Amino acid sequence: MAAIPAGNRQVAELIRRDPHAPHYHFLAPEGALARPFDPNGALFWKGRYHLFYIFQDPARPGREHCWGHASSADLLHWTYHPTALAAETSDPDWGIFSGNAFVNLDGVPTISYHGCGVGTCLATAQDDELLVWRKHPANPVIPEPRAGELTGKVYNVFDPHMWVENGRYYVILGGRVKPYDIRDTAYLFTSTDLEHWEYLRPFYNANPHWTGEEEDCACPDFFQLGNRHVLMCISHPRGARFYLGQYHNGTFIPEEHHRMNWPGGPCFAPESLLDDHNRRIFWTWALDQRRGDSWVPNELGVMTLPRVLSLDQAGRPQIDPVEELAQLRQRPQYCQDLVVEDGTEMPLADIAGDVLELDLDVRIPAGGVFGLVVRRSPDGVEQTVITVDPAAKCIAIDTSRSTLADNVWQGYPIIAWQSGITQQDVRVQRAPFELAPDEPLRLRVFLDKSMLELFANRRQCVTQRLYPSRPESTGIALFSRGTAARVCTLTAWPMTSPYAGGAGLA
Repeated sequence: MAAIPAGNRQVAELIRRDPHAPHYHFLAPEGALARPFDPNGALFWKGRYHLFYIFQDPARPGREHCWGHASSADLLHWTYHPTALAAETSDPDWGIFSGNAFVNLDGVPTISYHGCGVGTCLATAQDDELLVWRKHPANPVIPEPRAGELTGKVYNVFDPHMWVENGRYYVILGGRVKPYDIRDTAYLFTSTDLEHWEYLRPFYNANPHWTGEEEDCACPDFFQLGNRHVLMCISHPRGARFYLGQYHNGTFIPEEHHRMNWPGGPCFAPESLLDDHNRRIFWTWALDQRRGDSWVPNELGVMTLPRVLSLDQAGRPQIDPVEELAQLRQRPQYCQDLVVEDGTEMPLADIAGDVLELDLDVRIPAGGVFGLVVRRSPDGVEQTVITVDPAAKCIAIDTSRSTLADNVWQGYPIIAWQSGITQQDVRVQRAPFELAPDEPLRLRVFLDKSMLELFANRRQCVTQRLYPSRPESTGIALFSRGTAARVCTLTAWPMTSPYAGGAGLA
């Protein structure tokens, strides 16, 4: 029997030790040493999904930021590998920050990354398991401008995303509009050999109707989706988001802007890959919210579930959990034709849990509001309330009563980097969501200890972290306001953990 990798044993230990550690989400074996925990370098290669991530290694003082690595054949069972990239004393950079993975013109998997303190760096795989990487001898291939150089007023060098197009290499470097350092943009470079790069121009223009002056474009991820293109990224103050638009001759023209995080939410740093089924799968870092102004020793590095981004027949974006998650379902429980009267709350006596998938088909009459209560204690003192309000065109997750603990902080802005701006503790995350007249509500809810992910009609996805203090806070209830709502079907599946027994290998 093959030995269980150390990382898999560490994840299993985290699950045993921490009551808030998710059971079927991707976890950092390094635990609290994963902040930031940006997913990076996602790549499908030779039949396996590879996911890299930032973590901090205290054994490397001054050079702590590294890239961890895990791979999977099914997106559920992950094998944790040794550190993929770290800054050595002979390297010009002092840490490995965000970037991406792609296949170069020679057919070799290649990583672009931000070398802390120096600029854009490269590494190429030396084996098909992507365990050994060789750094480019010319690193940094795009150096950070030195203080006072003119280029510093034209572009900035940060968070690369690199790709191949028509026999050439292109890279966008995320940032803000120079020289003013307001609003988000990215900067486009091109090369024929990966070593010599030519700066071209800003990649896109920000729209003040969509984004604010305080935002930036960090962790960019650019790809084609159907007949359109997507620029997925974060702004440090507001979290994960994406643009949808057209791409022509090295210029991206945004036509729509979509948030994936709202005040009070933890959704940060998206990263995607294209697999052999032509699925665009992505993860985001779900920040741990058990901290105020300082971190806590048991903070966890957690990714969201792998999600598929697609377009419907009208070209509108859709977000779904990957279908492989159905393999984790255990014996289902069913309810049907439940009438939830106006102003009442209906506890579900036979359905409860905190490692659970729920699927609801609901009819909400005009003027009505439907709600779902999860992680509810028997006396209702602890509970998280999900509200769907079609008239207000909104889904809300209210965590104001989620826990009796005093160390939870849902900070907004996520990164308050502007002078005079302080974080606020926001306990109700509100996301836009619209139902057409007479359209049923289809709600898929994934509960996994401290993780809550909500998918509504394939059009909206909301992520939240929950930390109930009572182990009995596992109840589920329904409620309605304004009119009676009808739950046509409700299915609940307890979910098994792919990490059970400390292995979870694939």
